This record gives sequence, structure tokens and C-alpha cells, in this order.
Amino acid sequence: MTEFTPVAAVVGGTLIGIGAVMVMLFLGRVAGISGILSGAVFASSWDDWGWRAAFLAGMIAAPAVFTWVTGQAPEFMMPGTTAVSIFAGLLVGIGVTFGAGCASGHGVCGLARLSPRSIVATGVFMFVAVATVFVNRHLIGG
Repeated sequence: MTEFTPVAAVVGGTLIGIGAVMVMLFLGRVAGISGILSGAVFASSWDDWGWRAAFLAGMIAAPAVFTWVTGQAPEFMMPGTTAVSIFAGLLVGIGVTFGAGCASGHGVCGLARLSPRSIVATGVFMFVAVATVFVNRHLIGG
């Protein structure tokens, strides 16, 4: 069980919201990581690639900045095996493909725009997450 840290949650959520608004305001794009990453890998122009690369670089640099500011590295835990993580990643990739986006794009940006597709997608994400935790903790005993 992880400890709830409301200050970190509010600061992190605020920064994510500001980032999503800035991407939408200045670029007219949705700040969904799956679209940003795939667009960086398969960019149609250098102009389009630049902002995506900067966004990804910021995501990679953020833990270093956090460590510098707080003096404490973010905790990272991977409770499963490498095989389970690879399988889970493949399932997420399939879901992103069929769901036309990821949880960050639908959940943060799509809900803010009242997109019907994002409302349904986020509802499905949340239902599956709750069901997975229930099965793992109460039926399997993980």
C-alpha cells in the first residue's frame, strides 16, 4: 500500500493540468503521451517533432528536477516480474490502439473538453482498474 501525499498530488496534478492547457493553447494538440510518443517516432515534419521531443525530454528530466528540489529521489516500485511487466505493456499498447488514445489524453484532456469518446474511455479505464485491484487483492490475494 502506498502512502497518500496530498501536497504532492495537488502540485503534480496542477503541473499536469498547466502542461495540458499549454499544449492545447499554444499548439492546438491534446497532451496524451501515447500520441506524443508515436508522433515523435513517426513525425511528419521537423516542426511537429520538436515540441514532441521537448515534451518527452521534460518527462524524462522531471524526476531529476524533483530530486534536486526535494533532495529525495522519487520512489519506483515494480511489484511484478519482468515478463508480467512486458505482458502488461503489450496489453496497454493494444488498449491505446483500440481506444484511440491513452488515459492521459482521454482522462485529462478529453474530459476537460467534454469529449463523449473520452468520457466513455475514461469510464472503461476506471472500471477495469477497480476490477483489477479487487481481483488482485481479494480473489487472488496479491
